[in-house]
Amino acid sequence: MKISAFAKRANLTAHTVRYYERIGLLPAADRHPSGIRDYDEQALIWVEFLRRLKSTGMPLAQMLTYADLRNAGPGTVVARHDLLVQHRAKVRDRVADLNAALAVLDTKIATYATSV
Repeated sequence: MKISAFAKRANLTAHTVRYYERIGLLPAADRHPSGIRDYDEQALIWVEFLRRLKSTGMPLAQMLTYADLRNAGPGTVVARHDLLVQHRAKVRDRVADLNAALAVLDTKIATYATSV
């Protein structure tokens, strides 16, 4: 699929897609003889995974490290696993912090609800 369709389906801008490709986060797309990029479904699956990592707060540098490991092949499975386990621990800590903040908000809202 062309970059415009890919960007739309990936919920990214074409500029972001090109940037991800330029820095190595997204593998270079196949190209038509005219030079137009041609993305496949696998690229969409990869971008969705990247979006999930980004939404959990994984820094771009760490996403690039993961992408490099992935591109290096099956010999990096342990390193990829370890990277994701470490990141999951950070995400769990963040979720716990958010849950604590939510509890404070709920308490404050309940207090105000009795006054309204």
